[in-house]
Amino acid sequence: MGRFTLARRALAGGLAAAPLIGLRVPRAQGAPVRIGELNSYSRMAAFSVPYRNAMQLAAEQINRAGGVMGGRPLEFVFRDDGATPGDAVRVAEDLLTRENVAFIAGTFLSNVGLAVADLANQRRRLFFATEPLSDAITMQQGNRYTWRLRPNTYMQTRMLTEAARGRTARRWAIVAPNYEYGQSAAANFKRLIGASIPGAEIVAEQYPALGRVDAGATVGALNQARPDAIFNVLFGPDLTAFVREGNTRGLFERRFVLSLLTGEPEYMIPLGDETPEGWIVTGYPWEQVEWPAHRAYVEAYRARFNDTPRKGSLLGWVTVQVLANLLNRVNSLDNEALVDGLRDLRTDTVTGPVVMRGIDQQGTMGTWVGETVLRGRQGAMRNARYVDGAEVMFPEAEVRAARRSS
Repeated sequence: MGRFTLARRALAGGLAAAPLIGLRVPRAQGAPVRIGELNSYSRMAAFSVPYRNAMQLAAEQINRAGGVMGGRPLEFVFRDDGATPGDAVRVAEDLLTRENVAFIAGTFLSNVGLAVADLANQRRRLFFATEPLSDAITMQQGNRYTWRLRPNTYMQTRMLTEAARGRTARRWAIVAPNYEYGQSAAANFKRLIGASIPGAEIVAEQYPALGRVDAGATVGALNQARPDAIFNVLFGPDLTAFVREGNTRGLFERRFVLSLLTGEPEYMIPLGDETPEGWIVTGYPWEQVEWPAHRAYVEAYRARFNDTPRKGSLLGWVTVQVLANLLNRVNSLDNEALVDGLRDLRTDTVTGPVVMRGIDQQGTMGTWVGETVLRGRQGAMRNARYVDGAEVMFPEAEVRAARRSS
């Protein structure tokens, strides 16, 4: 994507964000529009707490600017989903029945998101999945009532494999958490890497349990396979343990690494001065994004929370922008009208235009791709560029085939 395109999108996002930043009109005073939001606030706090903070701040600013649907305040009812499918389904049921929310949003882990999507389909109630990345949510297990905002594993893995074009590393190892997200990312990598590096082969695969990586055994097995390159999907504490052990045992020396999510601040900050340099990662270099709307959002977030934004913060803010736009467009809480209103809905956000593509109910929100680098005692991204999700989505024919068979 060229600089001119980015500049145009930055301008569009700035205009759309104006009501969230400083426009003074009467406060919303009607009956609140309540949205149920369930997420892994305890187990995945590094991402989900900044996400919730940004959602609350964005909703407050919308309400100060007059609210939604002609003057109704926007209200989120937050609940912890327990990071398990069973707990999440119970929480979602509680939000829909006892809390009487208009619809539900959120979830983090892919297996949790799939369980809530199934409930939404059974109950015929809108579920706006914000964070879970499994392709199945909008492909094989897609349903009319489930929409997803964040770029899925196919989209982000494709961003990374396309960044590997021109490399000569042919012997690849994969390390990924052993649940839906990790398995989905690994399957996509196997599918896509050959288009960027002809002759590429997988010589080792490690799938440690989420949150329980045995870093010594994992690194030892990868070293023994002697790959030329590594595709990493670990995140959170698993990533920190893996990197520390890998650095100690020389796993990353003279090896090319593609790493999903590692450039997101919530995962890079804990690495500190142990951050390996030269990895190609997806992430969020917030301090390098100069788009006016984005700068305004960062300033508002830092002023309120005395902290720097995380990728979760950005996702929370964009979520509120899209949902507020939906409510204003439909001007109704009728569930079927809301579902129909999301189809091809375009929202000018702080990351530029985001469209909820109707054919697979997947948002075109993108992310940044760049290289890891040490700056002082902290990791950062260099040569980062924003990749529009619309450029890396599943082909429409494949979507039709997958959803037809579901």
